[in-house]
Amino acid sequence: AVVSTQSGHYGRDLSMEQENVYYKKADYIETASGNKVSRQSVLCGSQNIILNGKTIIQSECIIRGDLSNVRIGRQCVIGSKSIIRPPFRKFAKGVAFFPLQMGDHVMIGEQSVVNAANIGSYVNIGRNVVIGKRCVIKDCSTIADNSYLPPETVVPPFTLWAGNPAKIVAELPESTQDTMIDLTREYYSHFIGRKE
Repeated sequence: AVVSTQSGHYGRDLSMEQENVYYKKADYIETASGNKVSRQSVLCGSQNIILNGKTIIQSECIIRGDLSNVRIGRQCVIGSKSIIRPPFRKFAKGVAFFPLQMGDHVMIGEQSVVNAANIGSYVNIGRNVVIGKRCVIKDCSTIADNSYLPPETVVPPFTLWAGNPAKIVAELPESTQDTMIDLTREYYSHFIGRKE
């Protein structure tokens, strides 16, 4: 399902009813704070990765906590085969990595690569998106499917970005925060483990 805007079709239809997504309980680790992490995902440097609760990390994701700290807020969904990697900067004497911070109620679609410095809360990143290094994505914004956000881009709140390179294609309504809270909560409650 896609969201339609005046300039085309972008991302998931946020108004549709969430269908149940079933997974084998043996394939996921569930933490005391309700995080659900696929055993098929790779969390490098897990001591540097903080999940604040009720976050879902689907299969075949890679989170590079070995490079720098990665902090992920509450009720986020990281789609399968996505890569979350702290941003870096080259210096004369080498490379330095910087922490990656992600707010609450963030959805990242399948097969996306995220090198951002900071992702606010209530952000919807589509499928097959590349977020360049050191980008800052403010609260209540959306990056459409198949978009490329160039390095060091600052995405203002309540904007929809699309394209390669991505640019603003629409403004988002003030209800975006409530929509993302509902979307991530619904997804979590319909992400159901089965014993098989």
